[in-house]
Amino acid sequence: MLRVIRRRLLFSIPLVLTVTFLSFFLEALTPGSEAASILGTSATPGQLRALTLRLGLNHPFYVQYWHWLVGVLHGDLGNSAITGVPVSTTLNSGLPVTVSEIGGAVLIALVVGVSLGVAGAVLRGRVGKVFDMFSLAGLAIPAFWLGYLLVLLFADRLRLLPAVGYVSPSTSVVRWAKSLVLPVVTLGVAGAALIAKQTRDGMLDVLSRPFVDSLRVRGVSRRSIIFRHALRAALPNVVTLTGLYVVSLLLGTAVVDNVFALPGLGADVVLATTAHDLIVVDGVALYFTLIVVIVFMAADVANTWLSPRQRTAARGM
Repeated sequence: MLRVIRRRLLFSIPLVLTVTFLSFFLEALTPGSEAASILGTSATPGQLRALTLRLGLNHPFYVQYWHWLVGVLHGDLGNSAITGVPVSTTLNSGLPVTVSEIGGAVLIALVVGVSLGVAGAVLRGRVGKVFDMFSLAGLAIPAFWLGYLLVLLFADRLRLLPAVGYVSPSTSVVRWAKSLVLPVVTLGVAGAALIAKQTRDGMLDVLSRPFVDSLRVRGVSRRSIIFRHALRAALPNVVTLTGLYVVSLLLGTAVVDNVFALPGLGADVVLATTAHDLIVVDGVALYFTLIVVIVFMAADVANTWLSPRQRTAARGM
């Protein structure tokens, strides 16, 4: 396991550097400037030039990136050009919200998706077609539209859950859980549909193999065949798909945070982009990349544990 983690960490260094460098490169192509955003339309050319020099925006983007990277290595992500607040302070306050959203969505996607996938593989027939329809519907429904529907039903009509806002668990665990239900369900539906289809297809493939007939002849129980053999064989692909799903969730939080007025990293990046506060955008890009690294590291460890062949390969490295 330690070898798998070390290998993933080694591959993650160029990933982090590439993503953050591309962030600076794309920002250099973006029209407008932070100085103009700060001073407004009434600023004189002299004021704009002076602020540009003070912020170091007169340097080429690769020089700005180098200065930023040196600061990151010393634990300094810089200060927001708009508010003057340290970027790390802003992002660290939104990180628990985003982690809660993603963690809850992944939990729902795995529990619901794997359960439905197993049921679809075992029952087959018309039930299988129903699961296929669920998968297509879950993927086709836009997250913002589903979020509005959930708000209308559970917040406006039934008044069971809050429509917007976030409550810290340190304030009230119950209110914290309630504030996350609608955002988490909104994010988790598409993942549940994806995982249900992947689980069902993987299990159907395993159940159609000749060795399953041999197990039945030898008297192995149906329960053991389904869960010990078919499901276990399908899980590595499900784990990999879950890692990719988390990447899509990072983008989805930008929509959900604005629909439900949550103070997460998604809301931070939208506000920073609108205000042309690019140093905050760079910080969010770094945080998102680190989350992806951690998720895929966990997926590698899980797949190594699930697959005897990968465990043997890991030992041989």
